[in-house]
Amino acid sequence: MTQEQQLAKQVLAHPKFQRMAKQKSILGWTFSAIMFFVYVGFIWVIGTDPKLLGTQVHEGSIITLGIYAGVAMIIFAFLITLVYVWLANGKYEDMTQEVVKEVMGAQK
Repeated sequence: MTQEQQLAKQVLAHPKFQRMAKQKSILGWTFSAIMFFVYVGFIWVIGTDPKLLGTQVHEGSIITLGIYAGVAMIIFAFLITLVYVWLANGKYEDMTQEVVKEVMGAQK
């Protein structure tokens, strides 16, 4: 086993890393569930009351509530992804680097 493989094995086995990985997984699944329910809600409204999303925003306008709802979903998906990436590349990456430093310090 190479030194890199040994280091990786120690990092993966470290309790702080495992705790961080669990937190990151819970965050990812939570955001996925939120997006799932947003999309299912949109499809549910289309299936149960399609006229609602076809309602014109203003009298004589070609813009409907469905357009706003679709744009809002896209923006929401972008924002929730942005938050996840910000946390994953910030807080969780810092935690990972801390564990790597601890493991490398223990090797010296």
